[in-house]
Amino acid sequence: MKKLQRLAILTSGGDAPGMNAAIRAAVLTAKHHSIEIIGFLHGYNGLLKADYQMLGEAQVQDIIHRGGTILKSARCAEFKTQQGQIQAARVLDKLAIDCLIVIGGDGSFKGARALSQQWNGQIIGIPGTIDNDLAGSDNTIGFATAVDTAVNAIDKIRDTANAFERIFLVEVMGRESGYIAMSVAIATAAEQVLTFESHQLPSEQIDSIVNHITNAQANRGVSSYIIVVAENLWPKGTLDLANVLSQQANIDCQPCILGHIQRGGSPVYQDRILATKLGVAAIEAALDGAHYVMMGEVSNTITATALDKLPMSQKHIDEFMFNAQQSIFEFHDYK
Repeated sequence: MKKLQRLAILTSGGDAPGMNAAIRAAVLTAKHHSIEIIGFLHGYNGLLKADYQMLGEAQVQDIIHRGGTILKSARCAEFKTQQGQIQAARVLDKLAIDCLIVIGGDGSFKGARALSQQWNGQIIGIPGTIDNDLAGSDNTIGFATAVDTAVNAIDKIRDTANAFERIFLVEVMGRESGYIAMSVAIATAAEQVLTFESHQLPSEQIDSIVNHITNAQANRGVSSYIIVVAENLWPKGTLDLANVLSQQANIDCQPCILGHIQRGGSPVYQDRILATKLGVAAIEAALDGAHYVMMGEVSNTITATALDKLPMSQKHIDEFMFNAQQSIFEFHDYK
């Protein structure tokens, strides 16, 4: 094992339930190996400003169940510049950091890749994003909780939809990935799901939505009807989609945007366990001399994927469940 004296950790980009569990695991593992660890505050902003705190057992006690991140998070435009990356490297050297652990998503790892051009220390990534859009891990920290939150919300929406026999368009997060939308649609028995993976043009989607609703109502009568929509899918947003359906097809839809409630809340047990595994794995990998990798879990096995391979590795939704949702559970044929 490599002799490490001082590590640093930060959380960057959108927060995800389970980030605190990963911080806790990394800190306690570092302590076990007698390694000093500090936490930069507010993501890469804290790195640029040398704004940090020492992390020990006291700082991570009783945080495994807490949402958000005790280190805070933020976007950092300055870090995107070469001068910002050079400044970050200087801070790391001045603080005698041997390894930097970055918990975040694709944008955070882009920053880590850029930093590696200016700094010779070790960089280890931990996938913390509700979007689950990173290759190299079956699930990312926060994904399971975000799905659970959306499922609970739609179950409540279904009660109202049943009471008033209404059609609801429910927008879920996911950036440009359909993992949350597809998972939520299956778990809530949604009548339709609109995701990027369907590869339909907006005009084609309108026709498909209208035909589906018309056939459903002709077959079973007016009843509750839920359409799960991935954010950023419709050019002008889900509110506009509801207006288009009302104006062009005379279909009254109630739009509901779940938004940032999916980022918050106490992480479910799956995220707590995954975060703990990857927090430990990050420290162990650093001790083994790993550099410029993201730790993940694939088929219940801890893996390490080079950060520069992540952008070239497209992650696909489970094809079996996608086909089942599109051909079976959406009930295209009501005859």
